[in-house]
Amino acid sequence: MKFGVCAKIEQAPVVRAAGYDFIECTVVSLQPEESDAAVRDILSRFLESPVPAEAFNVLLPGDLKVVGENVDEDRVRRYLSKALERVKTVGGEIVVFGSGKARMVPEGFPRAKAEEQIARFLEWIADIADPLHITVAIEPLNTTECNIITSVPEAVRFAKEANRKSIRVLADFYHMQKENEPLEHMVAHRELLHHVHVSDNRAAPGKGDYPYDAFVDCIRRADYDGRISLECAWSSFQEDILSAKAFLDRKF
Repeated sequence: MKFGVCAKIEQAPVVRAAGYDFIECTVVSLQPEESDAAVRDILSRFLESPVPAEAFNVLLPGDLKVVGENVDEDRVRRYLSKALERVKTVGGEIVVFGSGKARMVPEGFPRAKAEEQIARFLEWIADIADPLHITVAIEPLNTTECNIITSVPEAVRFAKEANRKSIRVLADFYHMQKENEPLEHMVAHRELLHHVHVSDNRAAPGKGDYPYDAFVDCIRRADYDGRISLECAWSSFQEDILSAKAFLDRKF
């Protein structure tokens, strides 16, 4: 099992000092629509990081729609190509497809058409990710943040329909709790579970009332031994990641 923290690359020294195995940064921080020359210093910070940036979230900016009437297919495909190229360059192995604003189904837009567009998007990104050996983890979001792919089984359905080696599924403890989704879904769909996010009602693990014993039990019964990232709203980043690491070490 590897533990990491969703944070900015500038916070990598603190993440390393707290004993974490990796940092999870955002794809948008790699500025995929800027020239290589413009982001040279940014990429250098990643390459010189004291803790590896093995996972990346926030795949798409909110204005880069993949669902609805205003999908700019050429822009999306150019963005994905450069984004994954840069993720690979800095050592990333997982890209999270959450991006609720980008995949939100507009009011009145046909649901079937939206699902077709997401399926096509997954084909586009798989064409790029497969040869780069990058895994794309579909993230279910709660219904206050997005109106499509809001449970692990729904994410699994899209992954199975894509049927590509790079397309897998993420389970996020916060979103599952928000939707009253059974943690057992992680066990039932363990064959496609490839990444996990945790918090404690958005606070650091151990600072809330989430059922971590049940969560850990499901992780173990799912035979999951991959990466777990803390995705939290921090009250004090340095103190919170230290206390969370101690808490997770005890639980696991």
